[in-house]
Amino acid sequence: QVQLVESGGGLVPAGGSLRLSCVASGFTLDNYAIGWFRQAPGKKREGVSCFRSSDDSLDYLDSVKGRFAISRDNAKNTMYLQMNSLKPEDTAVYYCAKGGYCSGSGSLGEMDAWGKGTLVTVSS
Repeated sequence: QVQLVESGGGLVPAGGSLRLSCVASGFTLDNYAIGWFRQAPGKKREGVSCFRSSDDSLDYLDSVKGRFAISRDNAKNTMYLQMNSLKPEDTAVYYCAKGGYCSGSGSLGEMDAWGKGTLVTVSS
């Protein structure tokens, strides 16, 4: 069965850091696009970053550029999101998802499997 399990969220003060993990099972990470998305309270889900391949990723949000970094370990079937210099506006549920390809605009429709999400809360 396809599963995506996120972990690493929590409560952190502004300026702090968190590292999120997404462990995939039921499929080979190498064969699919996989990325991070987030949904803040009262807002629509948006793309954060997406791996088109092991060596090529697409970043969607100017607001996190230079603060967030995506990485992966294919041998462990795991994707990571390192988040530094966190801001209250980063507060959201963060999801990982897989699909056939990464959308150029960060839209969700290309993804066909989602994790349950992990909550990141950044306090002032």
